[in-house]
Amino acid sequence: MIVGIPKEIKEDEYRVAMLPVGVEELVQRGHQVLIQAGAGLGSGLADEAYEQAGATLVDSGKEVFEQAELIVKVKEPQASEFPFIRKNQTLFTYFHFAADRKLTQAMIDSGALCLAYETLRDSQGRLPLLTPMSEVAGRMSIQEGAKYLEKPQMGRGILLGGVPGVPPAHITVLGGGVVGANAARIAAGFRADVNILDVNLDRMRYLDDVMPPNVNVIYSDRYNIREQLKLADLVIGSVLIPGAKAPYLVRKDDLKLMKPGSVIIDVAIDQGGCVETSKPTTHKNPTYIVDEVLHYCVTNMPGAVGRTSTFALCNVTLPWVVQLAQQGIDQAIAASKPLQEALNVRRGKVTNEAVAKTFGYPYEPQLQ
Repeated sequence: MIVGIPKEIKEDEYRVAMLPVGVEELVQRGHQVLIQAGAGLGSGLADEAYEQAGATLVDSGKEVFEQAELIVKVKEPQASEFPFIRKNQTLFTYFHFAADRKLTQAMIDSGALCLAYETLRDSQGRLPLLTPMSEVAGRMSIQEGAKYLEKPQMGRGILLGGVPGVPPAHITVLGGGVVGANAARIAAGFRADVNILDVNLDRMRYLDDVMPPNVNVIYSDRYNIREQLKLADLVIGSVLIPGAKAPYLVRKDDLKLMKPGSVIIDVAIDQGGCVETSKPTTHKNPTYIVDEVLHYCVTNMPGAVGRTSTFALCNVTLPWVVQLAQQGIDQAIAASKPLQEALNVRRGKVTNEAVAKTFGYPYEPQLQ
């Protein structure tokens, strides 16, 4: 099989979808790997390393799309790439379809097979291809929150950990999944006062057992959310419903409860955001202010730490790429429940129920 790795063209995206060792694994199995020149530079991976591993370098992303049967990416195809995508071609990447009707329609029209990292579930119900980037984004959310709470960044002028005689920042984490748990651990390390809100009582009991003493776990309902917003210096939005648009837990009118200069980091923005006033931003222009509350809504947060993120992502995606290449696309999907879960669009049909429901498309089960 011909596997293609184009350079990521989303703004400020520095990750690459395959390491040189991944190329070596595929080439040893008799497959051809095309990689666009310069694709790995943002992660500190030179073209020569890919060539030594057996990859064929090509000059443009267009050439990769034209020749490859399986396209492996990090982020969803951008509008300029839509015309390159062919019928029956397979794309394996983060899609987050529920947040983008235009992308969804373009992939339906292309006739391609779209396997989304973020909906692939393993036998234990986990999301193994989403987890490492959720870990990165959760940890980054506190790093970014600490920066934007500084007064020159239009924040309140709050030090997360405080100092003797001055209380630490109050941090509210909406959602106790992978993002929320990682955010809470890092915030706790800064000695901030941290509250995690969630609705899953089993998850809440687990978090209560494993978190440091300065992290409290609270049931998430409208009353408790509003009460937390009154106290919060920093709010981390980390809600996830796999494949579906994130629900709005913070509504526009709720911002009036918050302190001027407080900060919202909406990590859920890839799935539409869990704050009603959130809108996608970039690393170059990451923030904006609504009702005196600073919003940070970058849609590819892990892209800023490309080297860490690339290695973390490729560690988990490579076995699935090998499986697709070795067995053939249709055979691999038919034999694998996780790959069936990952399949969101197949030859013009929407095969993910949450995506179909979001936009009102007919839902077609994966194996029909």
